[in-house]
Amino acid sequence: MPLNRRKFLEKSAATGAGVAIAGAAAAPAQAAPAAATHTKQPKRYSLTVMGTTDLHGHVFNWDYFKDAEYSDKAGNAMGLARISTLVNQVRAAKGRCNTLLLDAGDTIQGTPLTYYYAKVDPITAKGGPVHPMAQAMNAIGYDAAALGNHEFNYGIETLRKFEDQLRFPLLGANAVDAKTLKPAFPPYFIKKFHVPGAPPVKVAVLGLTNPGIAIWDKAYVQGKLAFPGLEEQAAKWVPKLKAMGADVVVVSAHSGSSGTSSYGDQVPYVENAAANVARQVPGIDAILVGHAHVEIPELKIVNEATGKTVVLSEPLCYAERLTLFDIELVFGKGSWEVESVAASLLNSNTVADDPKITRLLSDEHAKVVAYVNQVVGSATETLTTVEARYQDAPIIDLITKVQEDVVKAALAGTEYAALPVIAQASPFSRTSEIPAGKVTIRDLSSLYVYDNTLVAKLMTGAQIRAYLEYSAEYFVRTAADATVDVEKLTNANNRPDYNYDYVSGLRYEIDIAQAAGARIRNLTYNGAALDDAQQFVLAVNNYRANGGGAFPYVASAKELWSESTEIRTRIAEWVTAKGVLDPKDFASVDWRLTREGTPVF
Repeated sequence: MPLNRRKFLEKSAATGAGVAIAGAAAAPAQAAPAAATHTKQPKRYSLTVMGTTDLHGHVFNWDYFKDAEYSDKAGNAMGLARISTLVNQVRAAKGRCNTLLLDAGDTIQGTPLTYYYAKVDPITAKGGPVHPMAQAMNAIGYDAAALGNHEFNYGIETLRKFEDQLRFPLLGANAVDAKTLKPAFPPYFIKKFHVPGAPPVKVAVLGLTNPGIAIWDKAYVQGKLAFPGLEEQAAKWVPKLKAMGADVVVVSAHSGSSGTSSYGDQVPYVENAAANVARQVPGIDAILVGHAHVEIPELKIVNEATGKTVVLSEPLCYAERLTLFDIELVFGKGSWEVESVAASLLNSNTVADDPKITRLLSDEHAKVVAYVNQVVGSATETLTTVEARYQDAPIIDLITKVQEDVVKAALAGTEYAALPVIAQASPFSRTSEIPAGKVTIRDLSSLYVYDNTLVAKLMTGAQIRAYLEYSAEYFVRTAADATVDVEKLTNANNRPDYNYDYVSGLRYEIDIAQAAGARIRNLTYNGAALDDAQQFVLAVNNYRANGGGAFPYVASAKELWSESTEIRTRIAEWVTAKGVLDPKDFASVDWRLTREGTPVF
C-alpha cells in the first residue's frame, strides 16, 4: 500500500512549508581522473531531471473513445506505461541516484479512466480504490509533481484523496488558503544528491500552478483557496530556496510560456507565465512547462536581472514525450555552481509499454473498457462532428437540446420558468461520431470530452448578440469572391475549437466577409428580430459560465441554477430515456455562414 501524505511527511524531513529529503543512495564518483602532473581537478557532477506534464489520465496507449490502440497522423504513442520504459532507460544510463523525475500537472482528469475513478468507482468512497494514476506514478517513482488546474475538476475532497495516495508531494506554492494566505500544499521539494569527496548537491523543486483555477473551478475553490500569480510567488520562494542552500533550482510550472491568458483581465495574473518567471525571477536554472499542450524541446530565456540563461522545456501532453534536463555542475570556491543546462525530449513512440505497469493496471483498464462500451440506446443515422466547426451539425444540437431540457426542468415552478431557454455548445472534437445502430457511453463520451457541468445564467438579447459576435471571431475573414478552404476557415488568432460556441433557440447568420465584431446578421427569435431588452436563460457549461474563453457578459450574469452532474452524464441519461436517438427530436438549423448575404455552404 502506498504511504499516505501524512506518513510521507512524517518520514521526510520537513523544512518550512515544503518537503526536503535526502537521496537514498550515494552517487557513483563523478570526479575527473587526476592529471599526471597531479594538478587537482575540480569536482564535477551530472544531474538529469526528467519531466512529464498534462498526463490527463493516460496510462496506456489506448483511445477509450475509439475502443482501440491510440494512433494519430504523426505516429505518436501515449501513456505512462511508455514513459516508464523511457525512465528506466534513462536511469540505467545515468544512474538512478543521479536523476530526478517530475510532473507539471493535470493528472486526474481527461479520460474515461479518470472519470470512472472519480465518479463511478470513486477513490473517495470508504474502502475505495487507489487511483490508477497514483498507482502508476508511484510505481514509476516520481519525486514530485505540480498541481494542474484540472486537479480541481472533481472537487477538493477527490484531490486530497489522490494526494494522500501518492508517495511523493503535490506542489503548489501559489495555491494558498483563501483566509490565511498560507500554502495549502507543499510549495517546494528538496533532494540531496551525494557526491563522493564533495558536499552533496541540493536540488530544490518549486511547484507553481495556474491562476485560472479561481475562474474555471470557482464552484469548488471560492472562499477556500486563492491562486496568486506565478511571477510573484516565484520571487518570494526562490530566494528562500537559495538561502536554504539549494545548488540547483528547478521550477515545475503548470503554466505555458506564451505570456497570454485565455480569460482576459478577469484575474490580475497571467495564465501562461512560465517565460515571465524565467525572465523576472533570478536564481532559477530550469523550468518544466505545462498546461499549453505544446511541444517545446528547449527554450532559452535570459534573466533580466542576472543575464543568466534559464532553460525551459515542455514535453507533449498525454505522456507522448519525456523532457530531459541535463545539468552539469562544478564545485569551486566552496560551493556547487551550475555550469550548463541542456534540454531535450524523448519520444514515447520509440519504446514499448513497461510490463510492470501493464500488470499493475490491466484490471482497472478492463473495468473502464467494459463501462464505456455499455449500450444505452440506438441511433437512426450516423452523426458526426467532421463539419461541425463551420456548419450547424445535428450532433452538436443534441448537446444544446439536452442542456435546454435539463435547465427547463430545473427552473419549473420558479419565477424564471416562463423565460425562453437557449443553450451553448462547442465542437470539442473533429472526429467524434455516433454511429447508426447501437449507441454506447463511449460514443456519447467522445462527443463531450470534458467533465463540464451545467449552469443557468440570466442574459439579455443585447448581451447574447455580443456573445455571438465574440464567438464569430473564430472564423478567418474571407472575402466574398475568395475560394473557401475549410482547413483555413477557422481558428482565427489561434482560437481553439472549444472557444467557438453554437447558441440554440435563435436564428442567425455569420457573415465571414465582414470584420470581426460586425458579423452577426439577421438575428431572430421566434421569427422576429431579436429584442435587445428581452431576457433569456442561457444553459451554459461551467467553464464558460465562470469566464473560460473570456466570452462577454456571461461570467458576470446572474446565476439562476447550477449542478454538479456532468453534461456528459446528462446526455447519456437523455439518450437512455429516449431509447432511440433520432435527429428529428433535437436537430435544427440555427445558424449558417454567409458572405454578403450568400450562404457559404
